[in-house]
Amino acid sequence: MKWLAAALVVVVTLLQARLWLTGDGVRELSRLQAAVATQSGENERLEVRNKELAAEVRDLKNGMAALEERARSELGMIASNETFYQVVPRKAAVAPAENPPTSATPPTRTAAR
Repeated sequence: MKWLAAALVVVVTLLQARLWLTGDGVRELSRLQAAVATQSGENERLEVRNKELAAEVRDLKNGMAALEERARSELGMIASNETFYQVVPRKAAVAPAENPPTSATPPTRTAAR
């Protein structure tokens, strides 16, 4: 009976050592739990993106407003009853040291009222 008890203690000790000390034991479990948590976060982010894309597809299929908005912003289209105005920004002022005045006339001054 003592031999059986001693053999069971040795077997349990070896199994515990394998569970806690090898790469397939507790360390692998914690690594897999971390990987599952990371993947769950990524899945949530992708689920939100998919919902946004599905809503955009629904708008493009059903409503003309979304289609017109996309055509205006991405393709530069205008409607037949609209007038197109293009606003061109002024060129940046050149520093005086880089561009010396070419004429001999002094700059004119205006009086503020």
